[in-house]
Amino acid sequence: MEQIVAPQALAYVDIDQGAALVRKANRILVMGCSGGGKSTLSLKLAARFGLAYISIDRDILWLPGWVERGKEEQRAIIVAKVRGERWIMDGTNPSTFDVRLPRTDLVIWVRMPRLLCVWGVVSRWIKWMGRTRPEMAPGCIEKVDWEFLRFIWTFEEKFTPRVLAGLAAHGAEVPVLQVKSRGEMRQLLDLLGGPA
Repeated sequence: MEQIVAPQALAYVDIDQGAALVRKANRILVMGCSGGGKSTLSLKLAARFGLAYISIDRDILWLPGWVERGKEEQRAIIVAKVRGERWIMDGTNPSTFDVRLPRTDLVIWVRMPRLLCVWGVVSRWIKWMGRTRPEMAPGCIEKVDWEFLRFIWTFEEKFTPRVLAGLAAHGAEVPVLQVKSRGEMRQLLDLLGGPA
C-alpha cells in the first residue's frame, strides 16, 4: 500500500525562491514525467551555472539498443555520480532517492499536464525519428509505444504517490520547486537570466 504524503510535509518553494536557490545550488535534482521538459531545463541550467549534466537515461539506466543496465550497477553508478561537488541530475526514479536526495540542494519537479507530456514525447519522436537524441544512451533510437504513452497518461495517479513518499522519507528538508507550465518554466529561466 502506497504511503499518503500530505503536500505540506515537503519544503515547497515558489518560483522566486526557487530561482534564488538555483543560483547558489551545487547539486540539483530535476524530476518529473517523461515529455515534460526535464532534460531541456536541466541542460539549460547546466550550461548557465557550470554544473555537470547527469542524465539517468543516458548515463545510468540504458545500454545501447534499449538494454537496461542491472539494478546493482545502476545504483553503483549513481553512488559515484552523486559524490561530485557540482551537478544537475535529470531523472525521477524514487528507488534511488535514498542516495540522491541527501546530496541534493534543490529538487525541481517538472510537473506538466499529461497532454503536454504526451505531446512532448510525440514531437520529440518526430524530431529524432531514426536517431538517438543527445540526452539518451548511444544506440537507443527514439521510440514511442502504447506502453510508454500509458505510463505518461497514468503518471500522476500511479507514480506520483511513490515520488511523494520518497521525497518525504529521504529529503523532506530539501526545497522542492514545482514547475507546472511552460510559462512557469520560462519565468524561472527569465529570473535566472538564461536562455528561454
